[in-house]
Order: sequence, then C-alpha cells, then structure tokens
Amino acid sequence: MEENKKTVSLPYLGIPKLFPFLRKYRARIIIMVLMGLLSSSFDAIYPLFNRYALNTFVGGRTVEGLGLFIASYMGVKAVQMLVDYKNLSDCGFIEMSTNRDLRDASFNHLQTLSFSYFNRFSVGYIHSRVMSDTGQIGELVSWRLMDFVWSISYVIATFVVMLTVQPRLTLYILIIIPITVLLMVFFQRKLVAFNRKIREINSKITGNFNEGITGAKTIKVLDIEDKMSADFEKDTSEMKKTAVRESHYSALFISTVTFMSSIVLAIVLDSGGRLTSEGLMQLGTLSVFMTYALSILDPLQNIIITLSAVFAIQPNIERLTKLLEEKTEVVDSPEVVEKYGDTFDPKKENWEELLGDVEFRDVTFRYPDGEENVLEHFSLKVPQGTNIAIVGETGAGKSTLVNLVCRFYEPTEGQILIDGRDARERSQLWLHSSIGYVLQTPHLFSGTVRDNLRYGRPEATDEEIMEALRLVSAEEVIAKMDKGLDSDVGEGGGMLSTGEKQLLSFARALLADPRILVLDEATSSIDTVTEKAIQNAINTVIKGRTSFVIAHRLSTIVDADMIIVVKDGKITGQGTHKELMAQKGYYYELYTRQYEEMVWNS
Repeated sequence: MEENKKTVSLPYLGIPKLFPFLRKYRARIIIMVLMGLLSSSFDAIYPLFNRYALNTFVGGRTVEGLGLFIASYMGVKAVQMLVDYKNLSDCGFIEMSTNRDLRDASFNHLQTLSFSYFNRFSVGYIHSRVMSDTGQIGELVSWRLMDFVWSISYVIATFVVMLTVQPRLTLYILIIIPITVLLMVFFQRKLVAFNRKIREINSKITGNFNEGITGAKTIKVLDIEDKMSADFEKDTSEMKKTAVRESHYSALFISTVTFMSSIVLAIVLDSGGRLTSEGLMQLGTLSVFMTYALSILDPLQNIIITLSAVFAIQPNIERLTKLLEEKTEVVDSPEVVEKYGDTFDPKKENWEELLGDVEFRDVTFRYPDGEENVLEHFSLKVPQGTNIAIVGETGAGKSTLVNLVCRFYEPTEGQILIDGRDARERSQLWLHSSIGYVLQTPHLFSGTVRDNLRYGRPEATDEEIMEALRLVSAEEVIAKMDKGLDSDVGEGGGMLSTGEKQLLSFARALLADPRILVLDEATSSIDTVTEKAIQNAINTVIKGRTSFVIAHRLSTIVDADMIIVVKDGKITGQGTHKELMAQKGYYYELYTRQYEEMVWNS
C-alpha cells in the first residue's frame, strides 16, 4: 500500500526541483504574489462602488457627495494601475530570468557531459529540452502563477463579500458552482489531451519538414518526392483532424460555460428580483450580485486551466531536471579541480607544458552501453613525435583509441599516461587545450572565416592565420571568397563545399599549435589533387608532434611510425607498413584490395 502511495505522488515532485533556480528571485515572486492579491481585491470591491452609487445617487435621487465618490473611485483605479504595472513587469522579469537561467544551466551542463550522452540522445531531443521545456517552465512560474493567485483570491474575496452582503442569495449561487466546476474539469482534461497530441504531431511535421530541406539532394537522387509528400500530407491531415476535434471541444466548452453563466445570472435575477421587489434587498445590491455572477466563472476556469497546466508540464520539468542531473562519465577529481580548475574556471598558471608522450598501460575498455570489451589488456608506448596510423574497415572501431587518448572516455581498467602521468591526475581542459582534432565530418560555426579559425587560438594574428591556411593549401579557398577572411561561412559552413570546410578545419587545428594531433579520416572529403598537397603539409606539420591518423586510404599512411589494425572492434595487429605487409594478414588484404581498386579505376 505504501508503495502505491509513493508511486501516485511521483508526478508532483517536479516543481520543488526548480526551487534552486527560483530562490534568488523569491523577493520578486513574493511581491508579484502580493500584487496579485491586491489587484484581485481591487477587482472584488469595484462592484461595491456600483452598489453605493445606485443606492445613494440613483435610489436616493441626490448628487451630494458625488465628487468625493468619483475622486475615491479614480484614486483606487490609479493605485490599481500602479499595482498592475508592478505585477505585470515582475511577471515578465521572472519569466525571462527563469528562461535564461534554465537555458544557461542546461547549455553549460551539456558542455561538461561525455560523448556517450550525445550518442544516446538526438539533437532534436536536446534542443527541445533546452528551448521548449524551459520556455514552458518560465511561463508556469510567472504568468500561470500570477493567474492562479489572482483567480483564487478573487473567488475567495467575492464569496466573502457576497456572504457578507446577502448570504441567502450567495447560497443559491453556490449550488450551481460545483456543477460548473465539474464540467470545466471534464472539458479541460479533454482539451489537454488534444493539445498534447497536437504537439506530438507538430513535432513529427517539423522533423519531416527539416528532413525535406536538409535531405533535398538525396530525395531528388532517389526520386522519392512523391513518398515524402505523401508522408507529409498524412501528418498534416492528422494534425488538421485533431485540431478540428480540439476546436469543437473548445467551442462546446465555451458555449457550456456561457450557458452556465446564464443560469447563474438567471438565479440571481429571479431570487434577487423577488427580494428587491419585497423590499428585502436594494437595487444596488442586486447589481453587485449580477456583476459577481457574471465574473465568477472566469477565475474558476483560470484555476482549472492553471492546475491542468501544472499537471501537463510535469513531464517537461522531469525531462529538464533529468538533463541537469545527468552525470558525466569522465570526471576530474576534487583534487584535480582544486589545482587545475575546471571547464569554466581554469587555473592555467598551474598547467604544466604537455610534451606528447602517450602510453596505454594494460588498458581494457568497454563502451558504457556495450556488453563486450573493445580493448583487453592493451599496452602501447607512443613517444613524443611518433606518428601512429589506425586502419580498418568502416565501423571497425578505429576511433576508440583516439577517444581514449583525448579522454572522451575513461579506460574500464588500466591507465593511459600522458607524459608519464595518469591522465586522470590532470584536468580534461589541460589535455584538450593541447590536442588538435580534425573530424571526418567537418563543422564550422556561423560567422566569418577569421572567427572560425581563431577558435583554435583567439589571439592569432591575420598573418598567422594565413600561414596556417598556406600550410594546408587552403589560401586559394580564401582567395575565391569576396571578403577574404571576413567572408561569412554560413550556418554550419553551408556556403562552402565539404572539402573547403575540411581544409579550414585543418587550418584551425594547426593554428592552435597542438602537441597531439588527431586526424580522423581528415582527407576523406578532399579531391585527389588537393589530398596530395595536404599530405605534403601533414608530413611537415606532424614533425615534433605526436599524431594519431585514422585513415581509410591506406596509401596515405605507409610512412607512419606504427600502424594499428582494427577489425570488428578489436586490435588484430600493429607494426610498420613493411612488417604488416610481410605478415600477409588482414592489413595485407586491405592494402592489396585498395591498390587493385585504384589500378582498376585508373
């Protein structure tokens, strides 16, 4: 029984997890709540002004005291205007501040997470957590909270006033209110369900639309325009069908609430009219009850809508807090952070110079979501300045070694030593700042060529940038661009070809002057002529640096100091090109196959 109670309460535990983000705004939130209470009190007493005016000036047929009455009324209105201004401005401040803090916290936390997290979750999923969920939470703790406070306090104040003025008529109204509330709850549950389904379908439509644009070339090559259109039309039709049903329920809901308002008003007119005609109630009091009867249902509806929003937003809060609570699998120890700092507060004055000696000492490794060891008791010494090539077929697991060297993953067992010390004894940032990594799939950030290259070294001069470009034979790429280094590369480098992006990525890595250089099939997106020029540049640049070259074209790594052969996620051999060819094993098969294909194609 206790277990069941615990399970039922779980969906409501999300909001307290937001308290750390709201704590520094508690003064503003308290003021916002107080202003909401004050504003609803003003709204609740305005009908009393009408009552006084009708009973005194209309019923009494006099204008004596009218000036003071008008002045009092305008004074209350002026005060409420200031209260509402403060209330609304605080709501906007809290919403925007909460959005900013949650997004900053989410984005900064993402920077600290290991690669495995980004392998598990798609970009769309993460983007939705950081942008959509935070926006809904910001709205909940500001406008929704203010609406709830105003509505519930208005309802309470209204009933207190009505009970004070005319208890008998108030009891008549109370009879119909519970029925109205039950109807509101029924319709709101239906509308929430429809809105949730609409959001899900909208996400599918957005995804399909995105694929239709980013995959336009592939779609045309495969001649599947009709299929893509049919799938898109299917989703939009489902969206229309669901939205129409939602609009029908919404229209029925509004009509029902309006009808219930009419019933309440009819009760007030019937009972109140009788009391007025019998002289038991003044006309002004009847006017007060009519006003309250017409206005009481809107705040009740707001209360139900707000509570529904709180329940509906629980999954958003849970997903966001799950992201913020996600633990990185590669963590610096407290002692390391104390000495070397962390990602956002590095203590560079304590950083030793990295030379580039790398050693795998009895390393066993298994990916966090894997079941088999990729490496078992693997040992390898890589002296400073050594050129290590890693080869194997696509998907064989060539990136495992460099991921461990870069400390994107930790060994399951054993140690990886950098300059003779366990890599875990110094900070990740210290290591990463001395590694140049050119990815197989090049990525440039939005901005100019200069901005992108300076990510490698922010203080680099234009002369140093041009020298890095020259070393990788990329100066011609800049020469073709209208504004040179000031040319915009577009989102993700979309204004450049894949090969051009690769060249600029290479120049960016070189500009950082890394002691360890990782090339992940860095020439795979470059034509044969450019590849030859780049290969000459690579041979020059890797001198004096420890380099790990993941290669698909084996002809580019025949001069490597050591070649490591990977097959089915396992290391099956290591040695120089001559040694491996002499063994006539798996490497020999790969090399001769590629050589035959090259001869055949030529």
